[in-house]
Amino acid sequence: MMIQNGEKNTISNIGFRIVKDFKRADSKIIEGFKGIATPNIGDVMGRFRAMDYRIKTINKPGIHIVGNAFTVRTHPSDNLLVHKAMDLAKPGDIIVIDACGDMGNAILGELMCHYAKVKQIAGYIVDGPIRDLQAIAEMGFPVFARGGTPRGPYKEGPGEINTTISCGNVPVNPGDIIVADDDGIVVIPIEDANNVLEKAKAVQQKEAGIIQAIYNGTWDRSWVDETLMQKECEIID
Repeated sequence: MMIQNGEKNTISNIGFRIVKDFKRADSKIIEGFKGIATPNIGDVMGRFRAMDYRIKTINKPGIHIVGNAFTVRTHPSDNLLVHKAMDLAKPGDIIVIDACGDMGNAILGELMCHYAKVKQIAGYIVDGPIRDLQAIAEMGFPVFARGGTPRGPYKEGPGEINTTISCGNVPVNPGDIIVADDDGIVVIPIEDANNVLEKAKAVQQKEAGIIQAIYNGTWDRSWVDETLMQKECEIID
């Protein structure tokens, strides 16, 4: 169901449909996640909502992007709906593509990255392969994918834009916050964003304190032996 002007409207053409817009997170929340590493964010979400490790950056080390998810579900080997998504996405959005993890045909390449860069799209997350890896890496546009192939895509459809998808075994809704870096990708439900942000900041501050304690020799390690004792671990001299 889609709600417009307080009225419910049925979207009936399941599998081949486009929702043009959705609610995005406040810009302050997006800014707040910048600089927070994905492991810290994942830890405060029960160690869930991290995408499959095989979806990884093709960029040089040091990548870190944050943005609202602009979701695309595309038939494996086809990118017609990805092209439409590029036209509809707003500056700062991250286009997240569910291509079913199929590795047969590239879902996007260099030209689509140049266009996305001009549109100020923040990056692509692709549950599938891409092509032109070296060219994309050299231009510095953020792309995360399962790998590469020279085999190009078709442009026939079907597919969906801005519906719930699965990417890297994680559900993604339009407007969810995506944070992606060298470690991988986490998905933060938009309704939980404030809570997750505060908890992730606290973890970040705690780890900064631990690093300082390591170097000044005050890191309390007693918890290790205490945990082993609680679990009745046998220690032999």
